[in-house]
Amino acid sequence: MTESKSMILGCAGKSLSREEIQFYRGECPWGFILFARNISETEQIRDLVDEMRDCIGRPGAPVFIDQEGGRVQRLRPPLAPNYPAGAAIGALWRDDHDVGERAAWLLARLHAFDLLKLGITVDCLPVLDVPIEGASDVIGARAYGKEPKSVTALGKASAEGLMAGGVLPVMKHIPGHGRAFADTHFELPTVNASLSDLQRHDFAPFRELNHLPMAMTAHVVYAAVDPDNPATTSGRVVDEIIRREIGFDGLLISDDTSMKALSGDFPSKAAAILAAGVDIVLHCNGVMEEMAGIASRTTGLEGKSLERAERSLNYIQERDQADEAEIRAEFATYFEAVA
Repeated sequence: MTESKSMILGCAGKSLSREEIQFYRGECPWGFILFARNISETEQIRDLVDEMRDCIGRPGAPVFIDQEGGRVQRLRPPLAPNYPAGAAIGALWRDDHDVGERAAWLLARLHAFDLLKLGITVDCLPVLDVPIEGASDVIGARAYGKEPKSVTALGKASAEGLMAGGVLPVMKHIPGHGRAFADTHFELPTVNASLSDLQRHDFAPFRELNHLPMAMTAHVVYAAVDPDNPATTSGRVVDEIIRREIGFDGLLISDDTSMKALSGDFPSKAAAILAAGVDIVLHCNGVMEEMAGIASRTTGLEGKSLERAERSLNYIQERDQADEAEIRAEFATYFEAVA
């Protein structure tokens, strides 16, 4: 079996082309990610997931998706209900902490039901960003709240709900995207807050949940730490903030390299991400030329990165035996429209 490379890749359509199969077989990405363009109906998704794993010879290869609720939800009816965004869960929490945390757990447990039956094993959730007033709406209602306490509590409940159902969580966007005044899909934001403000507000949820198995970086410059590079390509942010200050020793995955916040060509992006100490390079849009550029500078998964990857996949020790109908019925007491 070919050694896995330190990358997660998307694909172009609802099944793999012959070119994609040959490319993945030769380059052997560690995992894959699905988007709305890859999704139509249940058997098609299962077949695609099986194809992905078969072509790299790894039945346990992780398959990722962004299934938060609200506007960031790749599975839609009839595959899954239109679930509420994080802000709606946060509103419940502000009225009653226990109710909010239970609703967050239930929603994540429902995500796990929806995903695992399709063979999808990793959800890029919880969103632990803490927005400030006036920040870009790229996070917006995806956030649980505007204070670290609610974000931490609901992020913890969401992660636990996913894991109870056998799906791994990815906390994002470490060390915090909430102060960004630009959408990283289109440009690179710079955050000028002091280190003490970042530590108190932005970093806090990640620090509290630093035991979780995976995290995704923010394409954001933190001027107080490294004024020249976004977190995704900053060795200083990765080492001093993510690994030491926050204390996260899980698998660190870049945000999407096809986003415009990162400059340079795709080989240069991949090399810079790995040089900064990020474990895995993520590329999402399935464009072959771009994926080939990423693969050209992506190395085999080894050393501490390999240890973290293996540890992350073994993080869940046991799934619960919850009844899906009961979980849906209980969740409907909070959000009747998604019964």
